[in-house]
Amino acid sequence: MSTAIAVPQRTADGSFTLFHPQLGATYHSMHGAVQESMHVFIQAGLARQEQPTVDLLEVGLGTGLNLLLTWIRCYEGKCRVNYTALEPHPVNADTLHALAHAEELAWPGLHAPFVERMCASDGAWQPELGGLRFRRLHTPVQDLHEQGAYDLVYFDAFAPTTQPELWTDAVMQRMYAALRPGGVLVTYCAKGEVRRGLLAAGFAVERLPGPPGKREMMRATRS
Repeated sequence: MSTAIAVPQRTADGSFTLFHPQLGATYHSMHGAVQESMHVFIQAGLARQEQPTVDLLEVGLGTGLNLLLTWIRCYEGKCRVNYTALEPHPVNADTLHALAHAEELAWPGLHAPFVERMCASDGAWQPELGGLRFRRLHTPVQDLHEQGAYDLVYFDAFAPTTQPELWTDAVMQRMYAALRPGGVLVTYCAKGEVRRGLLAAGFAVERLPGPPGKREMMRATRS
C-alpha cells in the first residue's frame, strides 16, 4: 500500500491531511486534522498522564501529526515521552515536506528533525531531542507481542470500514496486553463493535464527546 500517490488536502481548521485514493479515505477528519488530533490524542490521552516520562505506542503513525503535537508538548516542558509508532507503510519525505505540519503549527524549527525521524531506519531509537525519543516499527499491530510496555496507546488506524483487520477483538487483546495496569488507550472511533471488543479484552471503556464533526470518541483503561 504505497503512500506516494496520497494527495494533500486542507481541512476545515486550515491544517493539511492526506487523501489516499487506494483506500478512499483521509488520514484525518476533514473537519480539522489538528483539532481532531489535539482533542482525541493529546487532551483525552497524553494530557491526563501524571508520570513525568510516558511510554507511548501509536498504532497508525500516518503523517506524523500526533507525533509532532506530542513532541511540541515535550518541548513545552509538560512531559517526556518514549514514542514507539507502528507503521508498515510510512509516508515518504516528499509528501511530508508538502504537508509542512511543523510550519503549519508555527514550529518551523522542528520540520527537519521531524522529517528525519519519520524517515529513519525501521526499529532504531532516534536520539532524544526536546524531551522525546522516537522509533518507528514496521510491525503490523496484529504481530505486536509486547507485554506491559506502555502507559498510553494512540489507536489511530484507518476506520473499521476501511481496514477492519486492524480493529478485531484479537487486536484489542494485544493492546490490553501491551499496556501496563492503569494504562490508557484513546481512539477517535466509537463504533459499537469496537467498544465490545475493548470490553471483551478487559478494558473499562468511556464514551467521551468527540472532536468537531464527530459525536463521540472512546477512552479505554486497563484494570
